[in-house]
Amino acid sequence: MTGRKLHLDKDNAKLLGVCAGLAGFTGIDVLWVRAAAIVVTLLGSGLPLLGYLVIALLAGPKRRAA
Repeated sequence: MTGRKLHLDKDNAKLLGVCAGLAGFTGIDVLWVRAAAIVVTLLGSGLPLLGYLVIALLAGPKRRAA
């Protein structure tokens, strides 16, 4: 394990920074992460939205380089 942690990316955020943080964590383009989040939310039962909010509450903000 590399010791990476999921952080919210407020610089590239559209709403809370969860999708941008996931994109930075996984290395996937943020457009695809946002598109997948929308599709999963529309096809899901509300659980994906709850997961989004839980990640937004538990993940800390991205630390800026000094």
